[in-house]
Amino acid sequence: MSCTDRKIDHLRRQIPGFACVPGCHDCCGPVTASSEEMARLPVKSAAEHEAALAEWNCVHLGPQGCQVYDQRPLICRLFGTTPRLPCPRGQGPKTPIEAHVEEQVHRLIATTRQVLV
Repeated sequence: MSCTDRKIDHLRRQIPGFACVPGCHDCCGPVTASSEEMARLPVKSAAEHEAALAEWNCVHLGPQGCQVYDQRPLICRLFGTTPRLPCPRGQGPKTPIEAHVEEQVHRLIATTRQVLV
């Protein structure tokens, strides 16, 4: 396991979870992820990527929501946990993410090569 993989796992454990509005996928647009995060996701075809982008969706968004929820990238996990990335439906954890954890996530994103999911 790489140093970046360990950082990703460490940060994932620190991002608070919360219940989304059933059926909502308002925050599931195209996002970027590190190669380490991409390695955890199923490979999608170029046609699947193009179709998702045409709808301004994530390629891993299915009829029942996120198909890779347990392995979703850090940026997806931040949605709704911080005022910088609010849930469009007003959902969120009882206690928002700690500022230093959010900063660590943004720093990791900024220092890793990101590719479109």
